[in-house]
Amino acid sequence: MTTQDNQKSNSIIVTKDLGKSVLTSEGMLHILSSIDLIINSGESIAIIGESGSGKSTLISLLAGLDTPSTGSININGKLITAMNEDGRAAMRNELIGFVFQSFQLLQGLTALENVMLPLELSGNKQAKASATHLLDRVGLSHRLTHTPKQLSGGEQQRVALARAFVTNPVILFADEPTGNLDSKTGATIIDLLFELNLENKTTLILVTHDYALASRCQRTIKLDAGRIA
Repeated sequence: MTTQDNQKSNSIIVTKDLGKSVLTSEGMLHILSSIDLIINSGESIAIIGESGSGKSTLISLLAGLDTPSTGSININGKLITAMNEDGRAAMRNELIGFVFQSFQLLQGLTALENVMLPLELSGNKQAKASATHLLDRVGLSHRLTHTPKQLSGGEQQRVALARAFVTNPVILFADEPTGNLDSKTGATIIDLLFELNLENKTTLILVTHDYALASRCQRTIKLDAGRIA
């Protein structure tokens, strides 16, 4: 068996000739072109590049949040580019967790309720116990009843981490997770992210412009003008 065959047998994400273009008033804009990727199960990957290089578009495609103009995406043995929106949503619920730069917490819910929500939506009867455990794991057992407005930026991102991991995702996408945090708080969040990722054996795909942060991942993919450099 070749090295490439070994990679494919352990792969969780495979893309072929992936591209994304949009029509603008000035003509066709090619955001991504000819992206061929093999990402293995349990791997930590950093996607880096300058602003506008296509990083966020790429993870939106990989997560099934957007559809490509060309090419295919296979996740966990399923061709998601052949799915409709309902199929992609079901795939995300089953396999994927997200951590965003802007936290994306529901302002009217407490920290505990925010973390419980994805489990409640799937009918998990252990939602409260699981959410309480994860919030304790990220050091927020004393903040369960606080709403996002009552939490600092670092605390809100801890809640977001707990929410991302509470469903035991196979793949975790983190898009600039420290972008809205000061350097000290950001470093704490990143340490926690890698600790939780190691404990859960999740495949981590991290988008960042921070080369020092990228170096903590097992592999780095650099995008330049929509192509892999």
